[in-house]
Amino acid sequence: MPVVFLPHGGGPWPFVDLRIGSKAEQAELATYLRSVARVPSAPPKAVLVVSAHWEEALPTVMTSAKPPMLYDYYGFPPESYEITWPAPGEPALAKRVRELLQGAGIESAENGERGFDHGTFVPLKLAYPEANVPTIQLSLKHGLDPKEHLAFGRALAPLRDEGVFIVGSGMTFHNLRAFGPQSSVAAAEFDHWLRDAASLEATERDSRLSDWVNAPSARKAHPREEHLLPLMVVAGAAGADRGKLSYGGKIMDLQLSAYHFG
Repeated sequence: MPVVFLPHGGGPWPFVDLRIGSKAEQAELATYLRSVARVPSAPPKAVLVVSAHWEEALPTVMTSAKPPMLYDYYGFPPESYEITWPAPGEPALAKRVRELLQGAGIESAENGERGFDHGTFVPLKLAYPEANVPTIQLSLKHGLDPKEHLAFGRALAPLRDEGVFIVGSGMTFHNLRAFGPQSSVAAAEFDHWLRDAASLEATERDSRLSDWVNAPSARKAHPREEHLLPLMVVAGAAGADRGKLSYGGKIMDLQLSAYHFG
């Protein structure tokens, strides 16, 4: 299976009209997200999502067989809280994730009540509208250490040979206080650096990603890095596979990108 890092956009779009960016920009991103289901050459047995919107003291897996919805946003129209994506969970995969992490010396935890947050249900409702693929989430770890998250990905790499599609869901630019054309230069500078870093051979790629904070305009693009860290897990799971730019678009004149490995 390939591994993918994708931008999930803002809040409950495109299922609610939020007027974020132009309709053409939104349509381009939605078209890309719909295409994600076709990235694997064969349908996956399950999907493992690392979402920017879940952090715990330890990397934590969702274990419910029927995960609920988690509307982890506020201030949106009522229909934002009626979106459904009733994909089944996969407790056996959750157990396997914990086994792999333990085998790498990484302590983990589980959560039987956690629901799909919008970092998962928004892009996957587009990619898998029938909600027929078993799906679980893995949290980020407090502290957001890039080296730790690269290590999580390396530990989980065997899942690729077991039919599991690993998806990192975040954004390559996430500065809500400066979200708009005024940040276009910073977004472009960081995105250019990230495109170069993702395409390198594994050792150099992981070294650069570990030191992402020293990239051009890094803290302007990510005052807090939770939306970038899913890429670290994906890169770790990618092994020797180099990243390829699979979507390069803009929202409100801010450059966003997606990367596929394998």
